[in-house]
Amino acid sequence: MDTSYLNYWAILVSALSTFLIGGLWYSPAVFGKAWMKENGMTEEDLKKGNMAKIFGLAFLMGLIAAINLAMFMGPEADLSFGAFAGFAAGAGWVATFVGTHYLFERKSFKLFLINAGYSIVALTIMGIIIGAWK
Repeated sequence: MDTSYLNYWAILVSALSTFLIGGLWYSPAVFGKAWMKENGMTEEDLKKGNMAKIFGLAFLMGLIAAINLAMFMGPEADLSFGAFAGFAAGAGWVATFVGTHYLFERKSFKLFLINAGYSIVALTIMGIIIGAWK
């Protein structure tokens, strides 16, 4: 498989964009308070985690997602196809699988909307970055 068309700078920036999007999406001003409530978490609970591990692995997962999205989009992708492909991946793959997990785990529909919404927005932005950056 030829992967010479992959733009690794676009992939890196799109992976990093998930931190900006996530920082805004899960901020107290947007969905952070509702997300914590639906997860049964407090600010103190969030501070107890190994943040280096959490953010490091989150970046690695974002990088894997960006590489896969770029490969799925192919060498001829542009901004509009990137937006479509990212949205389709988020809504058609990620949200549907997350939704299935949430059904069996008996998690709330509100939490599903928050987390699936983030995935849809993040992948759409990733697709735009990868498609536009030629």
